[in-house]
Amino acid sequence: MTNLLKALPSNADLPQSPWLRFYRSPIGKKLISGATGLALAGFVLVHMVGNLLLFLGHDAYNAYAEHLANWGVLLYAMEGVLVGIALLHIGVGVSVFLGRLRARPEGYSTYQSVGEKSYQSFSSRTMIVTGSGLAIFLGLHLWTFKFGPYYPTELNGHSVRDLARLVVEIFHKFPYVLGYSVVLLGLGFHLRHGAWSAVQSLGVLQAGIRPIAYGVSALLAVAITLGFMALPWAIYGGLVA
Repeated sequence: MTNLLKALPSNADLPQSPWLRFYRSPIGKKLISGATGLALAGFVLVHMVGNLLLFLGHDAYNAYAEHLANWGVLLYAMEGVLVGIALLHIGVGVSVFLGRLRARPEGYSTYQSVGEKSYQSFSSRTMIVTGSGLAIFLGLHLWTFKFGPYYPTELNGHSVRDLARLVVEIFHKFPYVLGYSVVLLGLGFHLRHGAWSAVQSLGVLQAGIRPIAYGVSALLAVAITLGFMALPWAIYGGLVA
């Protein structure tokens, strides 16, 4: 029996597809993380702009939501692709984190740059924490809004979902506004490092423009964070009803 077990191939000896080898390679993980991260950042930016439509009134916001709903199967397909991208991004992130943890389980008590300027920051060191928080929040967010109560309303002569009413109803509750804001701070920190790191992972950043990209990612993170925060606090403060 012992000889038989020794003769069996290990997982490392089993034939692997080129895609699996690419996924498991350090370069593959960097490219996948960068590409999926940029795709998710683009979605977050579009979603933020859509949220701001509620400042124009319930009809404008509901019309936007109804327009997306009318995409039908295409919308479900896009949502499926987004979920797949998110899961792939999470999987690579967790794999990289566990790899670093195995390489140095005790971590570092201090961080010091040697040679070239280091871009290590609080944001970069908490990516796994903020990413995990965002993943949990995403499920709760979908449960609250996408699968939440259906309020009907009239728009251009036909009945549609009054999603604006649900948003206003939710953000009149201070615990939700506060919790939403905390998650958005986590999103800001995640984007702070993730945006420029994603571009660098794709190999399009030269050393000369790296500081510029680093600064632009900070501005983008602040803009998206404040853009998302504006609506819930405006609703809670009575500026949007």
